[in-house]
Amino acid sequence: MTDCLFCRIANGEIPVDVVYADDFIVVFRDIAPAAPEHVLAIPKQHFDNIVQLSAESELTAHLLNKLSTVARQLAPEGFRIVFNTDVDGGQTVFHVHAHALGGRSMQWPPG
Repeated sequence: MTDCLFCRIANGEIPVDVVYADDFIVVFRDIAPAAPEHVLAIPKQHFDNIVQLSAESELTAHLLNKLSTVARQLAPEGFRIVFNTDVDGGQTVFHVHAHALGGRSMQWPPG
């Protein structure tokens, strides 16, 4: 999808601060961080949301495994991983992405 912001990032058309990348996913720093450490993980293949991605269990597991490894390195004291899904869930870019936030104490409820 050429009009999808995250597809363009995945294809290297838009530069970002990449923390990790492989053939299947890209993990990069959020441009408007909500915590001292805030990265996003996206699959290179387009899926609108986590509901669609979850049908691809190997890719979902790969994304979560790599994001957890990166998050642990960036925030060894703890982190939060969040998937916002659809409008009421707070999703603003409709290419599935997981946020990993850390570097400070996370509060509950989140929002």
